[in-house]
Amino acid sequence: MAARKLTQQQQRRANDTQSRRRDRATQSAAQAGELLDGAELGPEQPGTVVARFGAAVEVEGGDGLAHYCFQRQNLPGLVTGDQVTWRLAPDGRGVVVALTPRRTELTRPTRSRPRAIAANIDQLLIVFAPEPAPEPDLIDRYLVSAGIAGMDAKLLLNKSDLLDETQTSWFDQLLELYRGIGYDCLQLSVRQRIGIEQMRKLCEGQTSIVVGQSGVGKSSLISALEPNLPVAVGAISEVTGFGRHTTSTPRLYHLVSGGDLIDSPGVRRFGLHVTDPALIGPQFPELAPYLGRCRFRDCSHGKEPDCALLQAVDQGAVDPRRLQSYLQMVADAEESRANAR
Repeated sequence: MAARKLTQQQQRRANDTQSRRRDRATQSAAQAGELLDGAELGPEQPGTVVARFGAAVEVEGGDGLAHYCFQRQNLPGLVTGDQVTWRLAPDGRGVVVALTPRRTELTRPTRSRPRAIAANIDQLLIVFAPEPAPEPDLIDRYLVSAGIAGMDAKLLLNKSDLLDETQTSWFDQLLELYRGIGYDCLQLSVRQRIGIEQMRKLCEGQTSIVVGQSGVGKSSLISALEPNLPVAVGAISEVTGFGRHTTSTPRLYHLVSGGDLIDSPGVRRFGLHVTDPALIGPQFPELAPYLGRCRFRDCSHGKEPDCALLQAVDQGAVDPRRLQSYLQMVADAEESRANAR
């Protein structure tokens, strides 16, 4: 049975409830951290947040061991990938006392402000598969988010061994579209060990985050790269057709071949928090030659005459779906800007 869709009022109430719970958890963790501060803490040392659990985090120190840590109350919410300064308590727990400025961060919008998912990422590995059916608009939103944040993005078609003849043709066209734009694309199969070594090379020397819908095999790919890692994997629900969430929080893993890989919970949607529509155009490279060349300066790229973008679509230079994806994101950004005033 499909999940019941909440009304806007119900969704607001649910969000408010979750926000109050987070605030209580944060306050409790801060109080616990203050108690630890009263103990004889060790010297300050650098560390990496490898996972977050509510208001507490797991920090890996220079000894390679992970420690359950609280954070000082004056710090922002920490996320996987953060570089921090922390102090060890006698009981093996710790207190995070400082956050190193983030190079990059992947965020998702919430009702009040964008919330970071992970930090200091070099590239997004966007995974999709025949099952569940891919959503190209979701791929586009990840690509735009990566570009605005200054991260590279790669597209990974997983479970390629499940493709039938019709699906093969459709996916070939999809991959050809993104390759033509300039994105690297890989076809993978954990079962047949297809593309695993190529993925390994993509990850060398990089901090990557694996993103995509639930059930596309993100955790299975990580397990294929590093079989000894304790990564949970799941299956597609026969009832809903959606993937089950086997990863509940982003977690960072070290690859023996070099590089770090962050596994992230699966999603069904990925929203952008963009209030400046001008940031979106540069993330659609194929539109660059045509933006600003319409007959009318305020062209909506709908039915106006001499629209450069529509002409590009008619000439086969721009994919019509990509144009619609761009227009929807611009409309969303304009709405977000209006709501922020």
